[in-house]
Amino acid sequence: MPWKVSGVVEERARFAVEYESGEWTMADLCRHYGISRRTGYKIVARWQQQGADGLEDRSRAPHAHPNQTPAEIEAAVLRLRRARMSWGPRKLRRWLEDRHPDQAWPAPSTIGALLSRAGLAHARRLRRRTPPFTEPFAAATEPNAVWCADFKGWFRTRDGERIDPLTMTDAASRYLLRCQAVEKTDSEAVRSISEAAFREYGLPLAVRTDNGPPFASRGVAGLSRLSLYGMKLGIVPERIQPGHPEQNGRHERMHRTLAEETARPAEANRRRQQEAFDRFRST
Repeated sequence: MPWKVSGVVEERARFAVEYESGEWTMADLCRHYGISRRTGYKIVARWQQQGADGLEDRSRAPHAHPNQTPAEIEAAVLRLRRARMSWGPRKLRRWLEDRHPDQAWPAPSTIGALLSRAGLAHARRLRRRTPPFTEPFAAATEPNAVWCADFKGWFRTRDGERIDPLTMTDAASRYLLRCQAVEKTDSEAVRSISEAAFREYGLPLAVRTDNGPPFASRGVAGLSRLSLYGMKLGIVPERIQPGHPEQNGRHERMHRTLAEETARPAEANRRRQQEAFDRFRST
């Protein structure tokens, strides 16, 4: 019979003791325990050399692997990683290849596994993303059906002050409703400018934005304080898909012209820059 599931080491020890007693031949004893004579001789040899410790199960993993990374290569990778803890596997490999092109360096995946084994890898923190907007966009068939809003990429005036322009357009007429540099890109600033636009032009049916703050958040349905404020007024907040600026293409195209006309080169200071925005809006 084969070894019992429980007490395998004890069974092997009993086998070795009974063989050494001289009352059994190896063939008869192996037949009684249900094992081969090769296994029987191996058990006896381990018992005689190491005692009970030699009867424990041994790992079947190979002692060496033909594709194992050489020790000197591993040492070079780990040495560079300790000197550049912010570098990932791809950047480490690229740096090593540039300095030592004659050496075959491991793939980035192998370097990543090596860093993990050495305790030099940092798990990337998963970033919570804004829930996607799943409703169909409203058709911009007439003025005030859909407004588009966004922050044009920031830049600096010649005196070094940062300019963050908030822009709002009507999607149907493409009329630039607002182009205002704000000191803070938060809900309060956007709400204040939006309220002024509502008083001047009326309420839109929907406002289309990207997924960044303050237009959206990582909360339920991606709603932010600003979008909730608009919903209380009956305005539907629409959000384009991440990485698809073409869904707000009319507004993005206006940004290109705005930059060419007012920010290349930038004005001397914030006041002059806002005057340039106002001239652009009125033309």
